[in-house]
Amino acid sequence: MGLFDIFRRAPPIRELAALADFIDRNAAFLIQKGMYEYSRARAGHYAKVMMNEPEFLAAIEMSRWQGFPLGLAMVGEMVEGVLRPSMGDDARDRRAGLDALMDLVLVVFDRYPMPPAIEPAAWEAARAELKLRLDQVGLHPPKLVKDIPIPLADAYFDLMPIHEKLRAADRPAIRNYLRISLINVHDELIGRLEAPAVARALLADGAR
Repeated sequence: MGLFDIFRRAPPIRELAALADFIDRNAAFLIQKGMYEYSRARAGHYAKVMMNEPEFLAAIEMSRWQGFPLGLAMVGEMVEGVLRPSMGDDARDRRAGLDALMDLVLVVFDRYPMPPAIEPAAWEAARAELKLRLDQVGLHPPKLVKDIPIPLADAYFDLMPIHEKLRAADRPAIRNYLRISLINVHDELIGRLEAPAVARALLADGAR
């Protein structure tokens, strides 16, 4: 990366491959950033030591993979809400667009081999739950971005690689972290997404 590359705008999202990469990167970032920041905050002065402990590294590796489907569900629903107006007024087109987006998110999930720390049955169950959550997005009007994480915030908090006795009453803080972070992801998407082009690509993919 050159010195001035950091000032360059990220490229527009016009194609499904670019959208998949956006979903992948931001779902992972949403989950991992919160876990690391929360762990550092709870460990306090011992954070540097804890972050190098094999037990913690194993725990957060497990937690971030368990949380990845939650991140995909949140980012996927947010993307669908942004794209829905570009899918047209026909209910069948909107459904076809959602189905194509759902398939795209599941392709992102399937990019990665099954994590060694997670039982195969649990990983398959996580995929099935992700598919169900995305499928249900079409049953209601798009949510406000800040409200999308609310149903998943407790499940995310329960994955924190910190002993339950040390977590304190931090659920509201974690919920707010998810809400603010997803709003930031949404802002980036709005600035980069060429919605009509991506909607056409999804509808064409669904038609195939």
